[in-house]
Amino acid sequence: MSLEIIRSDLLEGVEHGFFTRKGGASSGVFEGLNCGFGSSDQNDIVAINRARVAAAMDVTPDALCSVFQIHSADVVSVSGPQTGSAPKADALVTATKGLALVILTADCQPVLFADRDNGVIGAAHAGWRGALDGILDRTVAAMVDLGAKRERITAVIGPCISQRAYEVGPEFFDTFITAGDENARFFANGEDDRYLFDLPAFGLHKLREAGVGAHEWTRHCTYHDPKRFYSYRRCVHRKEADYGRLLSTIRL
Repeated sequence: MSLEIIRSDLLEGVEHGFFTRKGGASSGVFEGLNCGFGSSDQNDIVAINRARVAAAMDVTPDALCSVFQIHSADVVSVSGPQTGSAPKADALVTATKGLALVILTADCQPVLFADRDNGVIGAAHAGWRGALDGILDRTVAAMVDLGAKRERITAVIGPCISQRAYEVGPEFFDTFITAGDENARFFANGEDDRYLFDLPAFGLHKLREAGVGAHEWTRHCTYHDPKRFYSYRRCVHRKEADYGRLLSTIRL
């Protein structure tokens, strides 16, 4: 089975892709293109999957630049292939051609950024905590430090969990309201004391606040499409032992 790559017209002219789970070598609960070394999948199989992504992006596997994601608002700037352990952070930026910035997700938002005119790209992992703490704005700021212009940056949120699948408790709601009463608009009432949180709408809001020139969500829900996407929350609900990680990437 060949790889399936979701692309956005907003990023036309910059090589990029939100890879689904199709076309990989993993099996069992990881069946497909599991690209997460942090899973309990076999490392050599994950390496095969990542090599397939690298080939699709026309780079060597060592040009896939990633971070050890920790749900932070930390951003790193990269200028060459990585050596040693990946730095702990949740976004990367570069102005170096030939490097593919990599983000792994399984319900959180993968966000790809590009300023084509000034030759700067970025990639961010934005779960609720990172988005609330400013990971998207900090990614834009780091791109500006490399020569990008905010109004020339386009940003695309890839497959992530949708509001109808993201049930949260009152303490979660309170965390967002403490950050700003206006955040109430990202919640809908669920059953009893539960709420439904609109993660991609919140992400788009944060991108607007960051001043990017154009932005969109691809409108793919990871939870409700198990044939195409891995989902941490679906794994928990099904009581599965583990889950795969989707890879999103962009390069100049």
